Amino acid sequence: MFEHIERVPGDAILGLIEAFKKDTNPQKVDLGVGVYRDSAGNTPVMRAVKEAEARLLKNETTKTYIGSHGAPAYGEAVLPIVFGADSPILTANRASATQSPGGTGALRLAADFIASQLPGKGIWVSDPTWPNHHGIFTSAGIELHKYPYVDADNRLDFTGMLAALKKIPEGDVVVLHACCHNPTGFDLSAEQWQEVLTVLRERKLLPLIDFAYQGFGQGLDEDAYGVRLLAENLDEAIITSSCSKNFGIYCERTGCLIMVAKDAEQMENVRSQVAIVARENYSNPPAHGGAIVSEILHDPELSAMWREELTEMRDRINSLRRDFVEALKPYGLDQKYACVAEQQGMFSYTGLTPAQVDRLRDEFGIYMVRSGRANVAGFSQENLAYLAKAIAAVNE
Repeated sequence: MFEHIERVPGDAILGLIEAFKKDTNPQKVDLGVGVYRDSAGNTPVMRAVKEAEARLLKNETTKTYIGSHGAPAYGEAVLPIVFGADSPILTANRASATQSPGGTGALRLAADFIASQLPGKGIWVSDPTWPNHHGIFTSAGIELHKYPYVDADNRLDFTGMLAALKKIPEGDVVVLHACCHNPTGFDLSAEQWQEVLTVLRERKLLPLIDFAYQGFGQGLDEDAYGVRLLAENLDEAIITSSCSKNFGIYCERTGCLIMVAKDAEQMENVRSQVAIVARENYSNPPAHGGAIVSEILHDPELSAMWREELTEMRDRINSLRRDFVEALKPYGLDQKYACVAEQQGMFSYTGLTPAQVDRLRDEFGIYMVRSGRANVAGFSQENLAYLAKAIAAVNE
């Protein structure tokens, strides 16, 4: 029965991983995979996570299911981080948290919820966006559309974005990146978020906010500005949160689907439908990652340790962005790539063409996706000069 099934190309990023492993160039650089790396090129386990796991191992008494919505303690830990401890949303019981298998799992829950409860509504994503957005929403049967986000000069096209949002049919869903836009790194200012809020309210659009990198932009609270603004000023919102990056627990698959409703009664109605979607997808989420996050955020000492480590990671990335642009000065390319220092988060939309990316890989052993997106955490003081020289070569 499987004779007719055709082989499809593998995932582009996974293909980069394999090609990088096989490359014998001693100066090779991996800028493709979306994980944080330290100065030694490793993705370490955070100290707070290690301590939390030690406590969990010592005190764990069961491996039973945690329910379709996940562990209550996890939601109780995540919601104040996303909305703020004194948020009126939490006071009014307008928000519901459902633990999910990573941010991707949260997005799939959101997609299935939209497909079942808001049939016929389209969904709009930025151009460009995280490629998996396309597959997640279309596979759920939702019609997908794009709005502009980057202009021809590799700058944020907010004028084009806002004009497009004003033309979206009433009731459709708009996917917004809370911070550290993937793949571009271009984030909205507070004033721009205010303008987006106005359009969403006027057009009666439902925001779905992808919040995968809280803490990697300017800070935990600063990065949540857009999320809090929209959730506090609109009747409904959907937020997909991830702890993969800011807790460094990528393989534990720890995410959260947060539904915001007009009032507590509507929230409970929505929550009941989300439970069905979760049950039909995977029944129960994995417990360990959520337990780690709960242990850290409910303990003042561990929470302080985690916040300090997250700040160190963010500061390192921001410093590398500035150093990268500085390294290009001798080649007269610092202005061309000044946007790298202006962007936020782990990724940079460099503006390199597919042909230039191919040359970097083939001639210099520098690996990134062909869109020109680079993982800034792959930069280091040891490879910046080499990167600058290579980029200068492909710009000749």
